[in-house]
Amino acid sequence: MRGVLKRNGTVSQLLQSHGGGNNKKITDVFANPVANLNSNLLKNQTQSREYFKLADFLRKSTRAYNEVSPYSSLFSSAFAASSARTASFSEVGFVGWYLAMVKSRPVLTKSATCSLIYIAADLSSQTIASSESYDLVRTLRMGGYGMLILGPTLHFWFNFVSKLFPKQDLVATLKKMAMGQTIYGPIMTVVFLSLNASLQGESGEEIVARLKRDLLPTMFKGVMYWPVCDFITFRFTPVHLQPLVSNSFSYLWTIYLTYTASLEKAVTTAS
Repeated sequence: MRGVLKRNGTVSQLLQSHGGGNNKKITDVFANPVANLNSNLLKNQTQSREYFKLADFLRKSTRAYNEVSPYSSLFSSAFAASSARTASFSEVGFVGWYLAMVKSRPVLTKSATCSLIYIAADLSSQTIASSESYDLVRTLRMGGYGMLILGPTLHFWFNFVSKLFPKQDLVATLKKMAMGQTIYGPIMTVVFLSLNASLQGESGEEIVARLKRDLLPTMFKGVMYWPVCDFITFRFTPVHLQPLVSNSFSYLWTIYLTYTASLEKAVTTAS
């Protein structure tokens, strides 16, 4: 009993040695724990209300900034457009992208396609003809002809023929083929052989002599090759894709044509 009283006296002395304020707080905790718990809950609820008020304020401020700021809407719209283009390209791939380019920039897309086909055909022709180093100047001539002359004229020619004969039945297809073999084909063959010879430095007489030597054999071989290609192009292909299909067929033809254009000068009558 004395030991218990002594320990209680020691606890009292310790509480008194920490001062009145601290002594009161510790005494209140042991005296009324329920009230102290309620007080802590009220403080936590007050802090939670303040936190949610702050979060709500930040959300409203951000929404108001997005509605008012032109830069934020611009950036968000640009990001959305970029994401849409990326998703679209991943869905449709190269074919969808090419078709979109044909629709938005038809002349440029068809001309670039024609130029690439002429470059590939000329490189193939040089590979077949000889084992020497490639004539890159000749290849650039062929690519420039496809880009600047043949590509644009193919676009306008197919549009003109489709307006003249809008149907794709057998009769309209045969008419388009006949026009291609008698009008467009001979004209473009003359332009190709003459321009290529002129770029190689040949004179007017030499160009005429080359045409007399090469034009008729070239046209004869074209009549043997192009009717089947034209039938498939005009009969089964939409108008906006007809230059692409024609260029695809022209790959083999261009190998022969570039070989013919690269032949030696024809002998003129004067010489």
